[in-house]
Amino acid sequence: MNKRLVGKEKEELAAEFLTRHGFFILEKNFSCRNGEIDIVAKEGDTLCFVEVKYRSSLDFGYPEENVDIRKQRKICRTALFYMTSHGYKGNSRFDVVSIVPDRIKLIRNAFSYRYE
Repeated sequence: MNKRLVGKEKEELAAEFLTRHGFFILEKNFSCRNGEIDIVAKEGDTLCFVEVKYRSSLDFGYPEENVDIRKQRKICRTALFYMTSHGYKGNSRFDVVSIVPDRIKLIRNAFSYRYE
């Protein structure tokens, strides 16, 4: 299976997981010239920008460790565009769904807004 298909499959798995845990999925794979956000969802009154990371093993660390500062900045720029273009002014946060073969983990507030 190629990486795109695996990625799409894991993003669907993450969306199902989030829905089971009370999230309302607004968009999947939102993209603009700034970048892409895997899942945009709401939990209560909070807008959540969710990055999905998968690893087939832990040989090279946990999937969430792959959301480095450069990736965080890109997600933040894309989230700002999303909020501006949708006129959203409420609470927001950045989450990561980490997937390995035997576990799915949600990390709420995985990182703060980075504008540098």
